[in-house]
Amino acid sequence: MTNPLAAGSLDGLRALVTGSSRGIGADTATYLAEAGASVVINFRNKEARALKLVDKIVAAGGSAIAIGADLTDPASVATLFDTIQSEWGGLDILVLNASGGMESGMAADYAMQLNRDAQVALLNAALPLLAPGSRVVFITSHQAHFIATTPTMPEYLPVALSKRAGEDALRAMIPILDEAGIEFVVVSGDMIEGTITATLLERANPGAISARKDSAGKLYNVSEFAAEIALAVVDPIPADHTRLVGDVSGFVGA
Repeated sequence: MTNPLAAGSLDGLRALVTGSSRGIGADTATYLAEAGASVVINFRNKEARALKLVDKIVAAGGSAIAIGADLTDPASVATLFDTIQSEWGGLDILVLNASGGMESGMAADYAMQLNRDAQVALLNAALPLLAPGSRVVFITSHQAHFIATTPTMPEYLPVALSKRAGEDALRAMIPILDEAGIEFVVVSGDMIEGTITATLLERANPGAISARKDSAGKLYNVSEFAAEIALAVVDPIPADHTRLVGDVSGFVGA
């Protein structure tokens, strides 16, 4: 997949992509860096992987730093933004990519903590760093975006409900963002081949991903979906603040 953004089109801009040491976040951060943005590679506990991505971006002529943060820990989030403030003086692009809820060994309400509470807290903490003209992009799935009208597989339900709750809570902040001149868009995609979520779902419900692929006709891979997120950083904001990626014909209310 080639970068959909023109080289130099993001020169001088500063971006934070949460959960960007691997997968969709890593590819999104790479596209932004290739277009000229200085990018924060954010990780929870995979520092070596984040530093490897930083090295790759810098070797290609880009600018990136790695900052670890547990997004469910307010002190950790405060340190994240303090570091960005001291290093770069502010932010122009915030991509809310990090999510979870299918991991083993976590608290029963972890999905809601991360996918709703942490997203709202993160955006509130970022507001002082975001100048007028900045853009916030929230990443979700069709299975979460349409959960009120279209059932999803039981294994994914806690994630879907919490992601939709997070989306709703962030949308409730649009008047505040509008007043500050900050743009907001939700990017919703189908199940993405090659992601940890798809892997966990396939493990819990063998055949689930291939069945969804048969139904949709095509599932985006990691780099293809990341390209759509990169475009969402620069494209005009739709009137409903929503960018739907891939087939939605099977979702009621689409």
